[in-house]
Amino acid sequence: MAKKPNKSDNTIAKNRTARHEFAIQDDYEAGLQLQGWEVKAIRNGKVNIAESYVFLRDGEAFISGVTITPLNAASTHVVADPTRTRKLLLNRKEIDKLMGAVNREGQTIVALSMYWKASWVKLKIGTARGKKLHDKRADSKSRDWDRDKQRIMKHSTR
Repeated sequence: MAKKPNKSDNTIAKNRTARHEFAIQDDYEAGLQLQGWEVKAIRNGKVNIAESYVFLRDGEAFISGVTITPLNAASTHVVADPTRTRKLLLNRKEIDKLMGAVNREGQTIVALSMYWKASWVKLKIGTARGKKLHDKRADSKSRDWDRDKQRIMKHSTR
């Protein structure tokens, strides 16, 4: 029996401002400890990770600021807190690397994207350093040049 091709529509939410505001060094894949109503809301796309941040406490990683809007039908019997702090599921080795990056190198941990992997919700997080204004300008300039290059190459082959 043939394997199913990987679908590219498994992305739930992206933090588009993260790549603009930060220079991403390393990225990690983390699981999330979720409640049932949260998974149902995520299936309907009612999640926002734009204002989220990751912090480390007592040798564990947590994410705060993720907004999961509860569904009316799914959370009638539960008092839903849309912005509660959720635990990230990482290996001890990964947590140690993150602690080293934050404590020694002064980096921060940002959430980059949330996606489905099989039936599990995964979060891509990255260690990052804040960009200065001139770095943002250089990135914008290189993006514009790449776009112009593609346009020139498209019209030159005609």
